[in-house]
Amino acid sequence: MSLGVLNNISALYTLNSLNTTQASLSKTLQQLSSGSRINSGADDAAGLAVADGLTANSTALAQSTRNASDAIGLLQTADGALSQVTSLLTRAVTLATQASNSTLTTSQVSSANQEYQNILTQIADIGTSTNFNGNTIFNGSTKTFVVSDGTTAGTISYSDIVGALSQSSIGTSDTTKTALALSTPTASAAGTASTTKVSLATATDTVSGTLSVAVGTGTAVSLQVAAGTSLSDLATQINANADFTAAGVTASYDTTTKALTLSGPATAASTLDTTGTALTEDAPVAAGQVGAGVDFTTATLKTLTSASAQTILTTLGTAISGVALQRGSIGADINQLSSAQQVAATEQTNLTAAQNNISATDYGQAASDLSKYQVLSQTGISALAQANSVQQEVLKLLQ
Repeated sequence: MSLGVLNNISALYTLNSLNTTQASLSKTLQQLSSGSRINSGADDAAGLAVADGLTANSTALAQSTRNASDAIGLLQTADGALSQVTSLLTRAVTLATQASNSTLTTSQVSSANQEYQNILTQIADIGTSTNFNGNTIFNGSTKTFVVSDGTTAGTISYSDIVGALSQSSIGTSDTTKTALALSTPTASAAGTASTTKVSLATATDTVSGTLSVAVGTGTAVSLQVAAGTSLSDLATQINANADFTAAGVTASYDTTTKALTLSGPATAASTLDTTGTALTEDAPVAAGQVGAGVDFTTATLKTLTSASAQTILTTLGTAISGVALQRGSIGADINQLSSAQQVAATEQTNLTAAQNNISATDYGQAASDLSKYQVLSQTGISALAQANSVQQEVLKLLQ
């Protein structure tokens, strides 16, 4: 290699190596000071994309656990309020039991009614005043709670209905009841039967209540129809009932028209009398909905008297069962949300660990690199100084 001063090739090589060392040293110092292995897209483009995606998922899950916690708090608030409603209804049971006893005077029954009115008012107040974060709880509307990891596939919405709470709806039911009337009985001539029919709006609905039938001016015979009884089952029960058989009343169910027909005896001209009948059509509440509770604003329930005490007592039992059904539904929702919260918390922990493995600085490796690049930087500077001094040796040839 000839001697020359036009370019110092050795110094250029040394400078390039020193620049590379300085860049690596700067990157290592940045990793050590920030705690992150990836501080720009140039450090690890693919790793940065994965880490940022995991961070977004983890953030969404962290908020989801708080969403679930807030939802559980709302439902627990509702459950606590309903617990007090149960206590009030239990006190009303005591009052109704007292009022039904003939040993009480009129003024004593009036005092019991006053407390009964206060109980109904307090229950209504609980329904209107109970709220969570300024939102009324007992308004019968659907409340939606969201748990998500930030993606469409990972988003789950939970819809809960606490139900209404007022004097006209205490508790909830798993059916919607509507009054059901038999058709106007047809009169019969001698040798023909008098008939009356009933049919349901939906074939899957059931009936409950009291069926009372009299032939002409004869004594009425009655049958208590249990909740969940289909018209086909009711026909079977009527035909198996000795009182209806003795009265000459039979029933038939038409599978095509889904109608129940009651027929009287065909031995003499007569008309069926169904005056005492009080049947309701019970339609199952659709999934995700709740049925109305007991209405205490009706004429027979709004005032506690000696005459109404027994009816009110029976209805209070229904209301207590309705509140228990309402609380049971809320409890199931709380358990579901608690499970979702735990799953979200566990998933967030795992995603955070995965993100940390990708982006966190390995301090053992970084400390080793720091020592290496510091030594290389020092030796590179020394080498550059030597490269610069070597070319000055050419001056000796000119002396």
